[in-house]
Amino acid sequence: MTHLPKHDQMYASTIEALKLLGGSGTIQEIYDQVCELEGFTEEQQNILHKNGPQTLIAYRLAWTRTYLKNYGAIESNERGNWSLTATGWQLTPVTINRTMINSASKKRVNHHAAQDQLVTESDMESFDELVGDTQAPALLLNSDQWIEKLLEVLQSLSPDAFERLCQRILRESGFTKVQVTGRKGDGGIDGVGVLKIALLSFQVFFQCKRYKGSVGPGEIRDFRGSMIGRTDKGLFLTTGTFTVSAKQEATRDGAPALDLIDGEELCRLLVKLQLGVKTKTIEVVEINQDWFKNL
Repeated sequence: MTHLPKHDQMYASTIEALKLLGGSGTIQEIYDQVCELEGFTEEQQNILHKNGPQTLIAYRLAWTRTYLKNYGAIESNERGNWSLTATGWQLTPVTINRTMINSASKKRVNHHAAQDQLVTESDMESFDELVGDTQAPALLLNSDQWIEKLLEVLQSLSPDAFERLCQRILRESGFTKVQVTGRKGDGGIDGVGVLKIALLSFQVFFQCKRYKGSVGPGEIRDFRGSMIGRTDKGLFLTTGTFTVSAKQEATRDGAPALDLIDGEELCRLLVKLQLGVKTKTIEVVEINQDWFKNL
């Protein structure tokens, strides 16, 4: 396997990525910027963690963000955006190497409302087993671990069921006349829908791939080729990821632009639309002992 840095070797590049992004960014924006800073090749970016659905880089960066958050260098919100704190802005590669690594590796990560445990890099695989059970404790929305588990559920769907799920997502997102076609020899077009924005309506072709790996530029070109002369709007949904060259092909000059939705964004759409996923607010009782002492 091509060598890739561990999660604690990407603290500096993650902080630098956020600085270059203006202090905040989505997981995908951070991922792309880190890959550029680290000089990861497309081959490296396509290496899967175990058998997928996440890439190894994405998996390790999730842990990088977790430790940086525990240290107080970054913070996140329920929409999946991450931003630097005042502490994070002050960090440099030197200060990270001297103080951050040892401190962050000892921080406690709360995996359950009533229990927290010490997590180190060697615990990553056992943590996968812990949350893999259907009766496992609920996962925190900003922990990133729920994304991997939800992707595993999506991977277990039959191709027909996944197409129906994508159809439902489009309907819930404002599309009308959404039909799943899935005809063989149709260039990968799985369905069509109509999206109305103000006074204008657009016919949109969509393709949905239940992938564990990465979608390459070839699939993007084939999909676009099947659209030419029929519509200028296309949407490609996958449980996997898109390679750098696939993203470049999707927005290539002189060709109709395609919108891409990868596995992570797909999961966040399901949360936003409350399709098969529920978020819960947990009330916590905090006892102020000083208040009682002052009675």
